[in-house]
Amino acid sequence: MDLKAIYQNVIDGQAAEAEAGVKAALEAGIPADAILNQSLITAMDEVGRRFENGDFFVPEMLIAARAMQAGLKLLKPRLMEANVKSAGKVAIGTVKGDLHDIGKNLVAMMLEGTGFEVRDLGVDVPPEAFVKAAQDGAQVIGMSALLTTTMNKMEDTIEALRAAGLRGKVKVLIGGAPVTQDFANRIGADAFAPDASSAARIARQLVA
Repeated sequence: MDLKAIYQNVIDGQAAEAEAGVKAALEAGIPADAILNQSLITAMDEVGRRFENGDFFVPEMLIAARAMQAGLKLLKPRLMEANVKSAGKVAIGTVKGDLHDIGKNLVAMMLEGTGFEVRDLGVDVPPEAFVKAAQDGAQVIGMSALLTTTMNKMEDTIEALRAAGLRGKVKVLIGGAPVTQDFANRIGADAFAPDASSAARIARQLVA
């Protein structure tokens, strides 16, 4: 079974073909972690590279991520059986008062595509929910805001993590249209990601 074909299907955003390819690879006895690492993760790395170079845009990235997820759905039970270690645990959400989720969803897909275990907390997420996720073992807390009026909730969440004695145990990654590196520095976040592709790359550096 050709893992290169699955890789190409993901890049081309062909979900049905990617899923069929993963199924065939599993039936051919190829280990789930080999399929994950050699086709899905490498494909999403390439998608991320093309996005950062300006060759891909958000729509291409979204359909590639959906194709990756179609294949990943079949691999997840096998990876759990084989006890394959994830790249790390990330809890992600859009902050309190903000209901935008497209960017957050794309980041979650990119993180999954690069091997992370992702817990999506949804939108309008209060600081306490991020704290609870950190207590439950998240190594990275990812926060998104699309409104200048809700950005300050990121600082409130960092304060809540500090108050709960968890700030030293988790890395905080923030992003969203109005968010900047300067703002991240000011509120004491560990990292700022300008887009979904860099978010996945930066998350890997944070847990390394």
